[in-house]
Amino acid sequence: MQSRREFTKTLGLGAWALGTALAAGEKPNIVYILSDDLGWGDLACYNPDTQVPMPNAAKLASEGMRFTDMHSPSAVCTPTRYGILTGRYCWRSPLKNGVLNGYSPNLIDTSRLTVGKLLQQQGYATGCIGKWHLGLGTEAKADFSKALHPSPNDHGFDYFFGIPASLDMPPYLWVENDKGTELPSAETPGKDEPRGVFWREGAIAPKFTIEGTLPTITAKAVDFVRTRARASKPFFLYLPLTGPHTPWVPLKPFQGKSKAGIYGDFVVQVDDTLGQVMRAVEQAGVARNTLFVFTSDNGAHWTPGDKEEFPKHRANGLWRGQKADIQDAGHRIPFLVRWPGHVKPNSVSNETCCLTDLMATVADVTGMALPRDAGEDSFSLLPSMKGGKTERPAVVHHSSQGLFAIRQGEWKLIVGRGSGGFTNPQKIEPKPGEPAGELYNLNKDPTEADNLYLKNPEVVKRLHELLEKYKADGRSRA
Repeated sequence: MQSRREFTKTLGLGAWALGTALAAGEKPNIVYILSDDLGWGDLACYNPDTQVPMPNAAKLASEGMRFTDMHSPSAVCTPTRYGILTGRYCWRSPLKNGVLNGYSPNLIDTSRLTVGKLLQQQGYATGCIGKWHLGLGTEAKADFSKALHPSPNDHGFDYFFGIPASLDMPPYLWVENDKGTELPSAETPGKDEPRGVFWREGAIAPKFTIEGTLPTITAKAVDFVRTRARASKPFFLYLPLTGPHTPWVPLKPFQGKSKAGIYGDFVVQVDDTLGQVMRAVEQAGVARNTLFVFTSDNGAHWTPGDKEEFPKHRANGLWRGQKADIQDAGHRIPFLVRWPGHVKPNSVSNETCCLTDLMATVADVTGMALPRDAGEDSFSLLPSMKGGKTERPAVVHHSSQGLFAIRQGEWKLIVGRGSGGFTNPQKIEPKPGEPAGELYNLNKDPTEADNLYLKNPEVVKRLHELLEKYKADGRSRA
């Protein structure tokens, strides 16, 4: 095994070339950490003025590539998770807006190829640990006293340990594979304190604690890495965290560690989780052959009130809006990737990409051709990771209320007006003579302040036709 000190030494530019030779012909382990509601501007590598220290994210960025124009396929969590695992926009599924709850039935068709199934076919041991939020079982209301199928096991994961939905949604319990480890036989009155300390009332397992959820997920992930690293198979760990989504419940060692309130302190704890998993990979001696990704499912829930209270911190950077919105703060997210020998340290990609691209990327990495009926909206990031160009013609954005936008090059068309999410006004009905939608040149106007809809009808027409084509074709990948 490679020691941590030896690994640190090999992450320089000289080792970048060495790693290529060492990893030739090997299938890499893959660790994909999906934080929940982490903002683009929380990370210093995107926003030097951040008020939140994230040393582990900074280390990962220095050892790999930072994507500056990465987007989640939706501005909220369930549809983004669907897109990550299927390589398909969720608005093509029965879920056209909003999110599932903790009792919702399974959303992903069991006949559909997922990232987990693809990697199982390639000989990987696969695990999902954390927040599922894609439905369990087939009943209208899941019964956790029974085995629940479909479960993550039916979608390509040999092992699952986590919670059904968000940490502010009942029922509150741990599910291992297809069963609850302890039934939610007690009740929590919930909590609704100013900004962030919030969860809904409902059923809870007697031994389940809100504050202990993220630490438990972290420990399980570290154990998975250590165990699988000793086996002969490559492994895939999909690690969807519960933070820094509400409830904001940083443990005592992290309280007061930021200058952005308890939200910032909870982000510090998320960074600590990232660091623990990074160290587990390094100490297991498999870091040189591990593709490691850290990202977020949508933008931060950082409101105008938060901006007033903490004026020096911009959780979503300069981007307009917040989580759930169609504006860029709703879906422009951090994306860091490290793969020694393949991804140059301290490198940057400014290409416009999407989290649906995971499926095509892992297919490319493992030498598998995607079938036509899978990954319909997925494009391989491997060329970008190696300093080239990803062949993605456009990205479709979707807000929590189902408002569409499409981005191609410098242009972004929103097919309607308003945020379509949390920020007011959520919907604007245009008056006679007013634009029916919004068009922005993000190269010249990154804050989406100057609506060019009426001034550039040819661009509006072209982008609208492309969006309609993607809808009609059932795919955006050729």
